[in-house]
Amino acid sequence: MAKDVEAVAEGGEFQAKDYTDPPPTPLFDAAELTQWSFYRAVIAEFIATLLFLYITVLTVIGYSQQTDDQAGGNECNGVGILGIAWAFGGMIFILVYCTAGISGGHINPAVTFGLFLARKVSLLRAVFYMVAQCLGAICGCGLVKAFQKSYYKRYGGGANMLADGYNKGVGLGAEIIGTFVLVYTVFSATDPKRNARDSHVPVLAPLPIGFAVFMVHLATIPITGTGINPARSFGAAVIYNQEKAWDDQWLFWVGPFIGAAIAAFYHQYILRAAAIKALGSFRSNA
Repeated sequence: MAKDVEAVAEGGEFQAKDYTDPPPTPLFDAAELTQWSFYRAVIAEFIATLLFLYITVLTVIGYSQQTDDQAGGNECNGVGILGIAWAFGGMIFILVYCTAGISGGHINPAVTFGLFLARKVSLLRAVFYMVAQCLGAICGCGLVKAFQKSYYKRYGGGANMLADGYNKGVGLGAEIIGTFVLVYTVFSATDPKRNARDSHVPVLAPLPIGFAVFMVHLATIPITGTGINPARSFGAAVIYNQEKAWDDQWLFWVGPFIGAAIAAFYHQYILRAAAIKALGSFRSNA
């Protein structure tokens, strides 16, 4: 484990204090399967993703209906792209706040994947979380279809699809960069070293994470409808079940996973210099 010296204030003066990185999570921990807290966390991820998809997809379909000329709407009605972005960012803020103490508040396979690469969660937990997130997304979209059956197919089911005028490369790039922004924010907002160093500055982690989702949606809704969450894209595609949504589905898995991997590498090995610290510890022990 690597140590850093942090400056902390005591009596108006700053004094040196050792900070020790928490040990990496075991790659596979079978003991988790015997703990209720593990299953409680998986259930929390399922319910959170269900609620996330229900509220956000319902918002998207409602906006489409309100702006449909044939349904008596117009472009001035509805919440607009800004409102849709707020729905996604706001729900992430709420749900991360509610579930952070139970499951970590991932609600996104890309976030789980990034944290797994950084050895923050075990492989077993990562797989269970991703399955729960995808099932929750399917159920959330299923509820939307049940409540808005007449509008669901007509307005695209909230499914992510590459917009006309953009090629696959642009869509993939948008998903990579958008997910990088999100996962980088997750790492920064939950960094234990930062929390130890800046304990005098209260930072509510769900807030910057929600704002990251909001800002990315503003930028990429016109391109891909904004995925940056494979469970969100997969759940909507399963319930909508149209060829276009499935043809573009790979973009919303490959892009977010690449973006998450880059964010994990950047934060752990560039900003936190994990590789250099590990090499230093090895040399000091040699």
